[in-house]
Amino acid sequence: MRTEVSAFAPASVSNVACGFDIMGFALGNAGDIVTARRAERTGVRIVRVEGGRCPIPADPDKNTAGPPVREVMKRYRYAGGIEIDIKKGLPIGSGIGSSAASAVAAAVAADALLGSKLSKLELLECAVEGEKIASGSLHVDNLAPCLWGGFVLVRGYHPIDIVPIVSPLTLWCAVIVPEVEIRTSESRKLLPKHLSLVDVVAQTGNAAGLIAGLMAGDAGLIARSLHDRIAEPARQKTIPGYTRMKEAALEAGALGCNISGSGPAVFALSESEDVARRSSGAMGLALENEGVPFSLFVSSIKNSGARIVSES
Repeated sequence: MRTEVSAFAPASVSNVACGFDIMGFALGNAGDIVTARRAERTGVRIVRVEGGRCPIPADPDKNTAGPPVREVMKRYRYAGGIEIDIKKGLPIGSGIGSSAASAVAAAVAADALLGSKLSKLELLECAVEGEKIASGSLHVDNLAPCLWGGFVLVRGYHPIDIVPIVSPLTLWCAVIVPEVEIRTSESRKLLPKHLSLVDVVAQTGNAAGLIAGLMAGDAGLIARSLHDRIAEPARQKTIPGYTRMKEAALEAGALGCNISGSGPAVFALSESEDVARRSSGAMGLALENEGVPFSLFVSSIKNSGARIVSES
């Protein structure tokens, strides 16, 4: 019987420009680690939280790692106690799936601790309970790639239907994260409540084109499709230097550049590591002129999602 398990869950980019709430992909070199261990005291308790840049609540009802563990316990009919430690490798409110990474890592760790019997879809349903705290609504376009890895399509929400997108391309992503916090729940309030038919048709075409381009290995089609008619126009004003960063990334050779999730992170998708690094540097130079601190990283699109990193 396992007494302690640690799980890692990666950062992720959601929306991917034209795929609002239905598309995302996993990154590889940043994420959160959640450790779950059996405890004598019943229920869920968060013992330690490290990192995250901003204060993170230790109340399991207010931290996105708490409800997933409680939901896993319910599915196992486990009446004991679980303590969890959270090591944040991602700043909250960054736009690269910080809340999702904690929720997924917590669900995966708790499941492994109690027997590793839940499917990925069941783990996703548990993790959703944590993500609701961050966004106030149901969306899994960060959770799903974080759990499955690679590119994913969320085909539907009632019921949740996840479709991994397999591409022959080895794509790279540059991400710049300005040190300003944007809450997902607040950012969603900026979105238009009504859309024109012209915008709906254009957005649908771009989303279909992106999926077709990924599956066919057609970089040109991917580049033509990475355009957003819904969220970007409403949200770009909340990100310092956004227009300059996007122009710089495209001039450096990126296939496309857009807001990651609700921001402030901005991603640039590229065909190679070299172009991704040039795009990263170009976005950094553009943001320096705004006087806003930021962090940069470059990653290939990882086909592996959340995983166990230690157990005892």
